[in-house]
Amino acid sequence: MQIQYYFAPQSPWTYLGHERFCALARAAGAQIEVLPTDYGRVFPQSGGLPLPKRAPQRQAYRLVELKRFSSHLKLPLTLHPRHFPVAADPAARLIVATDLAEGADAALRLTGAVLRAVWVQQRDIADAATLTALLAEQGLPAARLQEAASASVQARYEANTQRAIDAGVFGAPTYVVDDEPFWGQDRLDFLARRLGIVGA
Repeated sequence: MQIQYYFAPQSPWTYLGHERFCALARAAGAQIEVLPTDYGRVFPQSGGLPLPKRAPQRQAYRLVELKRFSSHLKLPLTLHPRHFPVAADPAARLIVATDLAEGADAALRLTGAVLRAVWVQQRDIADAATLTALLAEQGLPAARLQEAASASVQARYEANTQRAIDAGVFGAPTYVVDDEPFWGQDRLDFLARRLGIVGA
């Protein structure tokens, strides 16, 4: 079984669900397609708005929910990290490059590190030095950063984004099994049931 994993590497909701999602997939023996996506292209297609353009009420409630889920899941999360909003494309392309060269497991490991870098460590994931350090911390070659700037990696990133649009994806994270979408880390219980995990 395959799961398409559409996400943004600066998304707090992706961060809150990432490790649980990876654990569910392992428990189910499912393969993950690692699909970092450019939500700057997805939102105009789906009626979504980037965070700064959302109504104040929505922005305020987002903070309530982040605090609530962080507490419930016992995951540390900085509500106002030093480097957010942050350009996601450099990290997204690095994850793509890692997936192409090292495979999905390495890409997922790097994704977790990138997400923690934003929401726990308050590091700048748009900065090349930060990305180089994250590669080293995960035991991955520094050469991946140069590869991330290649035309082939950009083409794959754009293809991921078009796949997301074609699949009706509108938010991050979205997990898709046999064309059935599950939007949001708060839908992981439903995904577990879909994967046939006992007790979910």
